[in-house]
Amino acid sequence: QVQLVESGGGLVQAGGSLRLSCAASGRTFRTYAMGWFRQAPGKEREFVAAISWSGGSTYYADSVKGRFTISRDNAKNMVYLQMNSLKPEDTAVYYCAAPAAAGKVLPRRFNDYHYWGQGTQVTVSS
Repeated sequence: QVQLVESGGGLVQAGGSLRLSCAASGRTFRTYAMGWFRQAPGKEREFVAAISWSGGSTYYADSVKGRFTISRDNAKNMVYLQMNSLKPEDTAVYYCAAPAAAGKVLPRRFNDYHYWGQGTQVTVSS
């Protein structure tokens, strides 16, 4: 069983920054890719970013490319999402996710992931 706990959300003005953290436990963290998703009210959960098991490869949704950075610290079992130049449309609950098995290098579909955190709210005011 894998446990994921997000933190770092909050209220920020447009143009500001936030750093989300995800603490993982329950299995060998360093062998799995990890991802971040988000869900705005009334919308489906959408992919934000993924990082390979080593941290050497990353992939981003077009909507956040150039503004968000995903990273990981395998020694601490942590994944991060640095969010800069935030926009009101970035407002959502952000979820950390882990796949069931070490398969795809950069999983980016909802169904690629099996374990989810409880989410952390990010609100960007205009």
